[in-house]
Amino acid sequence: MLGQSPSRSISLAEIADGADAFLIEPGYTFKYYANISQAEWEVWEPEERPFVMVVRPAIEPDSGKIVSNTSFLCPSFEAERARLLNMPFAEPIQIIPWEEHWNPYATLMSSGIFDNLDHTPRLMVDEEMRDFIQRGFSHQGFDVIGLGGRVEAVRQTKSQEEVNILRAVNTGTVEAVRQMRTCLYPGLTENQIMEVLDNTIRAAGMEPFFDIVLFDENASNPHGGTNGTKALESETFVLIDVGAHLHGYSSDICRTFFPPFLKKPADGDDVAPQLKKKLKVWDIVFDAQTASIHKMRAGASAASVDLAARGVITDAGYGEAFTHRVGHGIGIKAHESPYLNKGNTRTLLEAGMAFTSEPGVYLVDEFGVRHEDILLVQKDSDPILLTGERAQGPWDP
Repeated sequence: MLGQSPSRSISLAEIADGADAFLIEPGYTFKYYANISQAEWEVWEPEERPFVMVVRPAIEPDSGKIVSNTSFLCPSFEAERARLLNMPFAEPIQIIPWEEHWNPYATLMSSGIFDNLDHTPRLMVDEEMRDFIQRGFSHQGFDVIGLGGRVEAVRQTKSQEEVNILRAVNTGTVEAVRQMRTCLYPGLTENQIMEVLDNTIRAAGMEPFFDIVLFDENASNPHGGTNGTKALESETFVLIDVGAHLHGYSSDICRTFFPPFLKKPADGDDVAPQLKKKLKVWDIVFDAQTASIHKMRAGASAASVDLAARGVITDAGYGEAFTHRVGHGIGIKAHESPYLNKGNTRTLLEAGMAFTSEPGVYLVDEFGVRHEDILLVQKDSDPILLTGERAQGPWDP
């Protein structure tokens, strides 16, 4: 567990949110608290038998401190395998077993762990909890609610250890793009560049998990959709959006640039109209990212960060071409809450949250531009950059 005493934090948060337990299936959140992903629990497919971590607030008899009491609703025949997972708990894990012919949800209700309550047990679940399991608990009389409040905020605020990993994986991913760019030559396809970039990332000790390489008009669709066979030419605008994993944490960066074999025009040189337009839009998107960064500090609303970037692009005449939110939280999952969109007026940023800033302009049948970096929110100053260095220009991404 990489967070700062997440077990204690989750229990305090549960009390603040009025939850009697936080229930988690193997996945990203389970990985955060117990180092087990869905694939590490069942490698072939998500298991139809519920295996659920049950985290409840408890009071230590001696100190009176609120701590977590964690148990696992587990198929009986899988109990020993669950113990062999070596989850990071100081004591042997507590198993609530259920036989194949039992109702697992009724088993939890009758397990005795909620007997001290004078009300219907209130279970908080996150977005990874599958619908049939949520309904199973509801049908047995539990009050099931979605993730929110202080429980959701526990994972949003990063510990120093998490920040260090995010800095390493995102800076490394940016550097992989920069080094790969120097090797580009005419005629390479988008697919070929993707393959080389993935290998470059692996050579740096990271594992790529998505890679989008788009040329010119293909980049006017932010996430692509073409077949990757377009060939690189000298004035091609190359958009690369790529993510990698390191120790379970994600990078998610984007750069838009010209290939190295296109000579950078000197001051006073005549520049072709389309090249001039590309340079202009590159600068507009960069200025929009700068505006969002200056707004990204504790106390600001998530909406205000989006609107800061959107205002720059709109004022430049490209408002309708900025078609997505400006950013999202990032951590053990590449896309996680909070989300920086202009409708998210209720979420206030807190110091220690990590976000992408990724404004873009997408001109159909022409080209697309997006810049994306990772930033760590501070209390009274601009955020800290976790990608090493922002792009300096279309010849220096």
